[in-house]
Order: sequence, then structure tokens, then C-alpha cells
Amino acid sequence: MRQALLTLPLLALLGACSMLPQGRAPEREAAVKRSAQPVAVRPETRACLANLGAKKANFTPLPDQYYGAGCSTIGTVRLGALQSDDARLALSNLGPVTCPLADTFAAWARFGADRAAQQILGSPIVRIETMGSYNCRNVAGSSRRSAHATANAIDISGFVLADGRRITVAGNWNDKSPEVRRFFQTIHASACKRFGVVLGPAYNAAHRDHLHLELSSSGFCR
Repeated sequence: MRQALLTLPLLALLGACSMLPQGRAPEREAAVKRSAQPVAVRPETRACLANLGAKKANFTPLPDQYYGAGCSTIGTVRLGALQSDDARLALSNLGPVTCPLADTFAAWARFGADRAAQQILGSPIVRIETMGSYNCRNVAGSSRRSAHATANAIDISGFVLADGRRITVAGNWNDKSPEVRRFFQTIHASACKRFGVVLGPAYNAAHRDHLHLELSSSGFCR
């Protein structure tokens, strides 16, 4: 028998961690009405949403979607921003991600990436750039569905720092600066401790321009 779903008001789930759009009063009122609509939340997802909220992430729980052919977005959220030690971390081009992946990503962004940027590059991160998350496709060169097909992977393409620098996997992985190279080596190693699969430029040509972060039990890091 299918496990019953819990329906909770969206605002109760997000608490102070979600920021409603700014604007004129009618627009704000409309946003409140939309946000107050109940969202079906699986019991096993509820604790994850609480953890994500405790990390002060800005997020919206999404309804479950089944697309067929092995593709779905179940127990997912849309991340608006993450929290570093003392600032917000903006995100670009990120679609639905499973809540456990979002929770792990939030911790890595703060403790693995942003702190490495401060300590090695001398400037915190203000934006994490991605190449997306959910994508109904196979692993390149195979007939096996990618973790992207279930929103369980994120592709990181680069970072924008508070001092204005933009460093990307494609352009700076083998940078002439030893600090930049050490930054990428450090965040890669940190990701390998948190995610089950981490693939970067050292893996193959298909990953020359991004870091693939996947929540899995495989323990594969390249």
C-alpha cells in the first residue's frame, strides 16, 4: 500500500527560511496566497525539509512528478539561495533537486566551497554557477539513466567571488595560479567526502567543464 502523504501549508514548511517576493502590496498578497496552498509532503521528506530549513536555505518544496521512462522528480525542492557563514550564496540555473541532495549541497557550499574560497583565494563566494540538475537523459554513452533523470545530481560550472573574480571549471581548473588550482583540488576533495559520486575534468572529456555531484552509495570520485 502506498504510504500516505502529509499535506502542510508551504509557509509552515519554510518558516523564516523562505523570502517572499518584494513588490507592490497586491503582488505580495498574491504571493502569500500562492504560498499558502498545501503541498503534499512525504513523511520521509519532512525531516529533510526541517534540516534544510535549519541551514537557512531559501527553498520551495515541489509536488511529486512522474514523467515516465525512468524520469521523475520525487521529494524535490527548488533552491533559491544558500547560506554561508555570514552571507547569502546565490545560485544560477538550478532546477529541481531531491531534498537529501539539496541538504548535502547546502553543507558543502558553506563548509567545503565558501570556506575554501575565503582561506585560499582570500574572498568569499557570492554565487555558485551550475549547469542544472534535473534532466531526463541517460549516462553519456550508455543506456542507463543518469542520476539527473531523478533530480539526484547537480553540475557545478563555476563560482563568482565577492571581489569580482569569476572562476570556472572550464577555464580555471588548470589555472596558472597555484591558489586557484588548490581551491579546485580542495573543493573536489571535500565533495568526495559528502557525495557518493563526484566527476570532474580528470574523469573524462564530458566533464571538462563541470563537477558532477551525485548523492549515491557508489563512493566513486574522479
